[in-house]
Amino acid sequence: MAQEYFINSQALEDTVRQYLPSQGGAGAGFDLSASTQIIPVIDVTPTAEGSILRQDLQRSFSHADITSFLVENATTTIINNTGYYRVFGSVALRTNVPTTLFYGKFSINDGATSKIVAQYNLYTTSTQEDYQDTYDFMVFLSAGDSLIAESSHTKNFLQGCTRQIASIDGVLTNPT
Repeated sequence: MAQEYFINSQALEDTVRQYLPSQGGAGAGFDLSASTQIIPVIDVTPTAEGSILRQDLQRSFSHADITSFLVENATTTIINNTGYYRVFGSVALRTNVPTTLFYGKFSINDGATSKIVAQYNLYTTSTQEDYQDTYDFMVFLSAGDSLIAESSHTKNFLQGCTRQIASIDGVLTNPT
């Protein structure tokens, strides 16, 4: 048999009054209680919202949902649609001229100005040096924004993929 315990806490009562007025919170004179009886609670929120796919699975890659890119010795717009995007891949830089800055970078441009999101630099005094790294970041693009990839020289590559993970209003994009 379950046992019941009464809880006397003004803070808890105030919270119930604020968030649950239909459960007696609007009036005075109610008691909060706890029980030793176990009552299972099932969260059906994801199903009710129509998003029953687990979040880690929702971020999976599929042939239809990724857009690949390769930028060498150029400046290229890789995303110009609104929303939340994951950008991932690798950068490979090779110098062949001493005392020259070689770089690969990503920036968000709003049509007037650019702000750097990530930049990879290679500067050497020798005749040749190589640099390789991976990147994986997320960006939010509002109306008029673009994600730009720039490689400074030949044999300097930004290679990767983009995947939209949510629309501009935060609705998750499931793989198709």
